[in-house]
Amino acid sequence: MQIATEVRPAARAKADALNRAAPAVFTMAIFTSAFLLFAIQPMFTKMILPQLGGSPAVWSVAMVFFQAVLLLGYLYAHLSTRYLPPRTAIYVHLGLLLVTFIALPVSIASGLGQPPTEGQAVWLIGVFTFSVGLPFFAVAGNGPLLQAWFARTRHKDAGNPYFLYVASNLGSFAALLLYPLIFETALRLPQQSLGWSIGFMALALMIAASGYVLQLTMAEPKLGIIQPGPVAGPTKRRVGEYIWLSFIPSALLVAVTAHISTDIAPAPFLWVIPLALYLMTFVLIFRDQPLVPATIVAHLVPALAGLIILSEVVLLNIFLSVALHLGFFLVVALMFHQRLYNLRPPAEHLTQFYLWMSFGGVLGGIFSGLLAPVIFDRILEYPILIGLVMLAHPAVLKASRSDFAREALPVLGLALLVAAGIYLFREHEFISSSTYHRYLIAVASIVIIGLFVHQVARAALIVAALLAVEISPAGFLDTTYERSFFGVHKIYLRDNGQFRALAHGTTLHGAIRIKNPDGSKYSGPVTPLTYYHPQGVLAQTLALLPPQINGREIAVVGLGAGSHSCNGMTRDRWTYFEIDPVVIKIARDPNQFEFLSGCTPDARIVLGDARLTLAEEPASAFDYLLIDAFSSDTIPIHLLTREAIELYVSRLKSDGILVIHISNRHLELQSVVAALARDARIAIKTLVHITRSTSLAEPNSSAVAIFARQPQTLAPFTEELGWQQPPNNDVSVWTDDYSNILGAIWRKHSN
Repeated sequence: MQIATEVRPAARAKADALNRAAPAVFTMAIFTSAFLLFAIQPMFTKMILPQLGGSPAVWSVAMVFFQAVLLLGYLYAHLSTRYLPPRTAIYVHLGLLLVTFIALPVSIASGLGQPPTEGQAVWLIGVFTFSVGLPFFAVAGNGPLLQAWFARTRHKDAGNPYFLYVASNLGSFAALLLYPLIFETALRLPQQSLGWSIGFMALALMIAASGYVLQLTMAEPKLGIIQPGPVAGPTKRRVGEYIWLSFIPSALLVAVTAHISTDIAPAPFLWVIPLALYLMTFVLIFRDQPLVPATIVAHLVPALAGLIILSEVVLLNIFLSVALHLGFFLVVALMFHQRLYNLRPPAEHLTQFYLWMSFGGVLGGIFSGLLAPVIFDRILEYPILIGLVMLAHPAVLKASRSDFAREALPVLGLALLVAAGIYLFREHEFISSSTYHRYLIAVASIVIIGLFVHQVARAALIVAALLAVEISPAGFLDTTYERSFFGVHKIYLRDNGQFRALAHGTTLHGAIRIKNPDGSKYSGPVTPLTYYHPQGVLAQTLALLPPQINGREIAVVGLGAGSHSCNGMTRDRWTYFEIDPVVIKIARDPNQFEFLSGCTPDARIVLGDARLTLAEEPASAFDYLLIDAFSSDTIPIHLLTREAIELYVSRLKSDGILVIHISNRHLELQSVVAALARDARIAIKTLVHITRSTSLAEPNSSAVAIFARQPQTLAPFTEELGWQQPPNNDVSVWTDDYSNILGAIWRKHSN
C-alpha cells in the first residue's frame, strides 16, 4: 500500500506537467501539419505543370482537388471525434500515418499515360489522386482533429480551442512564404520531395506525442465534446451561412490567382501569394479582438472594386495591378471570414463548423476551377464574383426595404443609361461602342471611389450594376470568344474594322487585314501582321535560312493564327505543334484567318504538348524550329529549360537553326536563353526590335534568340542587321526542376 500511495502523486504530477505542456505539444503538431499540407501543393503542381503546357488552369484544377481532399480530411476528423473512443481514434490515426509511408516520397504516378486532347481536368484530377492523394489526406484533417483532441484535455483553454486554428494558418502561411523564396530556388524537385517525406516522419512523431498527452490528461467524459449536452447544434440556416460565407472567398481565390498568373507566369510564387493572403485573414480575424477593424474593411471593399473596374480603362504598372487585385481579394476575405468567426458555434460543434466551411470552399473552387470554364466563353467568373461580393456587403444586407429602394433606383437608372448609351452610340457610329463603354465605366468608377466613404451601400450597388453592364453583350459587339482548358481566345475587329485579330489574354496571336482604310473590302494578298510581319524579326529568321532544292522542313511550336506560314517559300513543308484544339479550329477556319488555307493548306498540325510530341519526331528532322508558344504574355517555363533545349537541338539538322521568341512585358529572358546556350555549348545571337507604333500594318516590337550547333551557321545574322551576342549576366541555368521567375521579373523591371 505504501508503494501505491507514492505512485499516485507521481502519476498525477506527470499528468499535470503534460497538461501544462499540452498547448505547446498540440501547437507544434498543428503548425507542422499545416506547413506540410501547404508545401506539398505548389511542389507537386510544379511537377505536373509541364505535362499540360504550363497552363494556369493546372493550378485552378489543383486547388479544386486539394480543397476536395481537405473536405474529406475534415469529414474524417469529424467522424473520428464523434463516433470513436479517444484511444481508438488515436490508434486509427497513427495507423493511417503509418500506411501513408508506402506513398512516399511524392512523385508522379506511372501508368496514367499522356494528357488527353480533351477532358484534361478529369485526367489531371486522376493524376493528383493516385500520386499525392493519400499523403495529402493523411495531413488534411489534422487541424480540426488535433483541436478536438485538445478540447478533451483538462487544460484551462480546452473549452476554446480556436486559438490553435491560428497556429494552423501560421504554419500554412510559413510554407507558402518559404516555398517560392527558398525551397523552389535552392532545391530541385526530388530534393523537395525527400524533404517533405522527412517532415512527414517528424509530424508522425509529433502526433504520437499529442496522442500520448491526450491519454494522460483526458478530461472526464462529461467534458468531452462528443457527449450529448445542452448546447444545440447549428441550424440549417446557420449551416447555409457557413457554406455561403466560405464559398465566395474560395471561388474568388481561384479566380484572382488565374487572373494574375495568366499574364506573368503560371509559377508557384504567384500561386501561393493569394493563398497565403487567404490564410492570413484567418490569423487576423479568428480571434476575439480582430486585428483589422470591420468598419475599415467594409469601406475598402467597394473602393477597391471601383479601382479594379477603373483599371480596365487605365493601364497600370504590373506591380500596381497585381497589388490592386490582391488587395481587393484580401479585404473581401477579411470581411467574409470575420462574419464566419462571429457565427462560430461552441467547441462542442467545432469539427462540424470546419466541415461546413470546407464544403463551401470546395463548392467555390469547383465553380471557378471546373464549372466556369465550361459555362462561360470568357472570364466572367471574376466580375460575377465581384458583383456577388457587393450584393452580400453588410451595408446592403442591413438596409431596409425603403433604404434599398432609395439606393437601388439611382443605380438601376445608371446601369440602364450605360447600356442604352452603348447601343445608341454604336447605332449612329459616333464613336466605337467599346470606347464609349470604357469611358462611361471610367467615370462611374471614379464616382464609386468618391461615394464609398459616406454611402457604402450605394457604392456597392453601383459596382454590382456596372459589372452587370460589363459582362453583358453590349460591351462586346463584334467580338467572339473561344474558351478551353488553356485559356480564352478573343477574336475581334480593330482599327475601325480594318483588321481581324486573335488575342489570348493581353497578347496578340495574329491579325489579318479584311478592309482597306476607306472601308472597302480588302482583296490583296494574304500578309502576316503583328510579330510575323514580312519586315519583322521573325520573318527575317526564315528569310535568312538558306533555301533547299527540295524545300525546307520547318517546324513551329505554337500555331496562333498560322501567320508565320505565309513567310515561307512554296516548296517548304510545315509542321505545327499546338496543345490547344480550339486554336487549331480557329486557325483552320478560312472565314476567320486565311493564313493556313491560303499559304500552307497541307501543313501538318500535331496536337499535344510540344515537349511530348517533339520527342516522338525523328532526330535531325528539321531545318528550322521556332518556339513561339505564348500563354497570354508568357512562354511556358518548361519550354525554356536545359532538357527542352537538348530536345530541340536533337531534332535539328546539323546546319539547322533554333529560334525562340522571347518577347515579354514582365520577364527578362535574354539572360535565360544565354545561359541555356552556354550550358548546351551551342552558338546564340539575339535581336531586340522596339517600335513605338501601335499600327497592325507595321511590325510589332519583338525580341528573338537564334541558336545553332556551329557559329558559322549564324553567319548571315550580322550585326548590321541588329543581331548580337547576348550579355553574360551569370544567370543559373533553368532546368525542369529549377527556374527563377522572380529573378527574371526583377531584371526586367530594374532595368
